[in-house]
Amino acid sequence: MKQRNALHLACLMGLFTMAVQAEAKTDVVLWYAGGAKPQQMMQTLIDEFNNSQNDYEVKASLQASYSETFQKLQAAMASKTAPAVVLLTGEQATGMANRQLLRDLRPYMDANFNFADFVPTFRAAVTAADQSVYGLPAYGTTQVFYYNKQVLAEHGFSEKDLATWQGVAKVAAKVTQKDASGNIIFYGWEPRWGKDNLIDAALSNGGKILSADGKKVAFDSPEWVAVWDGFRQWIHADQTMRIHHGGQGWEYWYKTIDDVMKDRALGYTGSSGDQGDLDFTKLAATTQPGWGSHPAAPIASAQVLVLPKETEDEAAKGAFAFLNYYTQAKNTARWSMKTGYIPVRQSASSDPDYQAYTAKNPQALIPLKQAVTASPNFIDPTNGKILDALTIAADQVEIQNVPAEKALKEAAKKAQRALDRVKG
Repeated sequence: MKQRNALHLACLMGLFTMAVQAEAKTDVVLWYAGGAKPQQMMQTLIDEFNNSQNDYEVKASLQASYSETFQKLQAAMASKTAPAVVLLTGEQATGMANRQLLRDLRPYMDANFNFADFVPTFRAAVTAADQSVYGLPAYGTTQVFYYNKQVLAEHGFSEKDLATWQGVAKVAAKVTQKDASGNIIFYGWEPRWGKDNLIDAALSNGGKILSADGKKVAFDSPEWVAVWDGFRQWIHADQTMRIHHGGQGWEYWYKTIDDVMKDRALGYTGSSGDQGDLDFTKLAATTQPGWGSHPAAPIASAQVLVLPKETEDEAAKGAFAFLNYYTQAKNTARWSMKTGYIPVRQSASSDPDYQAYTAKNPQALIPLKQAVTASPNFIDPTNGKILDALTIAADQVEIQNVPAEKALKEAAKKAQRALDRVKG
């Protein structure tokens, strides 16, 4: 009887100890948004991290979108109920950092962390003027070229012919096909609808969005006009390129991808995250082109994991421990292999699994190659007014066939007024 009671007591003590240990874990609440594959990968890394140690328990809360995340975060910070770690866009993170709402991560970094290993463009994007670090890049994205290998070769061209936008235009003119009635049944190229592809091309012609001192709008310059009018001519006059636009949500984007996959266009300019949905037995990928003699300089941006201020210090410590695990070279490589997005550490390219994967899937290296020398993401100091003006101008050029000089000058006037209000 005594032996049975002792055994029973031992079991109870064991259960109590386990319960205490479980309770001892500090909860680390994470808010994030993302598609199906990013969700799967995020949960995998969370589970691995939680099982790897006994101090912290990351608890994820999936949000509907980046904009919803940002809106909810601001409300939560006002009520002092913010999560320990949040995934934001680069612009959202920078805006919050400028308002001194985010923790500086430098005190959490030990000698082994090696912040210098992050892709330079992404590292610069989370480093403030005073050298504080207000977030860690979670994964990167940039727009690259996807094209039909066989069609390009059949017309006597190679990837080298896509190295400049002028070369792309030449190829597009050659491969565009019409039926007996003069209707175009095969387009040479499909740029991405909206301002982003046009901005990339303008930056690749030496254009700037703002002056060096940040006080003057600079996108009504000859460098911009030449590029945007080039696209206008290819779309409207030459009809060797086209854009899908309008519709619900990402409808235009699916139509663009379908055109290339179903032999209605040679290629398109698309997100690095598209790779998981494409057939690379048929397609190949390459970096965006330069304009004329100028080197390519498209934007590369990263989603950013941040630690809001005024949360529990122990939860913040746990949040960074998770960020440290999440951004390890092997894990950012796994993220890239799963989703198509860019690994955030340069050393990911030395990971054996990533090397084996990219040897079989060379297209996966293209976004990383482009990101290393890319332009940083533009952070709009007017809270979106400059980018709004460029969005309107892009639609005028791409959809309405408005001359680029007229559209960009009107946009520059609106943007300058907004900038003057901010700069005083």
